[in-house]
Amino acid sequence: MGMGNLRTLLIERAARLQERPAFTAPTWGTLNYSQFRNRVEGVALGLMGPACPLGTAFFCATGTPWDWASEVAVACCGLRWERTGAIVDPGIFGGHRFNNELGRATYHEREHEVGGDSLFSGLLDHAAMMQRLQRMNRLLGWDHETTMGIPMAQLGTPTVRAALWCALYAGSHAILEEEPPPPQGIFKRRMPQRAAFDPAPFSGFWGLS
Repeated sequence: MGMGNLRTLLIERAARLQERPAFTAPTWGTLNYSQFRNRVEGVALGLMGPACPLGTAFFCATGTPWDWASEVAVACCGLRWERTGAIVDPGIFGGHRFNNELGRATYHEREHEVGGDSLFSGLLDHAAMMQRLQRMNRLLGWDHETTMGIPMAQLGTPTVRAALWCALYAGSHAILEEEPPPPQGIFKRRMPQRAAFDPAPFSGFWGLS
């Protein structure tokens, strides 16, 4: 897969998989790959409304699906995802800055500036991320038929972030799952649950080795 940066990764996945389910969250329902790209780019236009310089650091930790959309949008804009970065304006999350027309031209011009050597998170650039995702994809064996459940309570943790990027690379369906409610009464049977998320394969994803 000769894609050199994370922006191209999103574009290629949306073009190839279009109507395939990409991301499900309790408050969003299920977005297909085209819809997920649209939502990410709506956030990206909000970010680029003020014409942020390449490499500006942002962060978002709302505990909602907007965190994941924001992280992908930051990558697509050639910005960096850092805990010490500026907090993403909540007005971008479907509010007055979402799909900001002021950011449209700047966002599309940024396509020519985002490359494999653009830093994304820590000391990892886009090329290193793509190589890491390719390696993880061989290990996991995920593809567009894969459905992966992720605990929403762990959204934003390094392992869940890595798993979501791996799902995007593979064209899989990532499902954010809330904790199941306790059964009501002693005779209430539990509904079958998806297998528990295993963070182990993703534990070293963000390291430099």
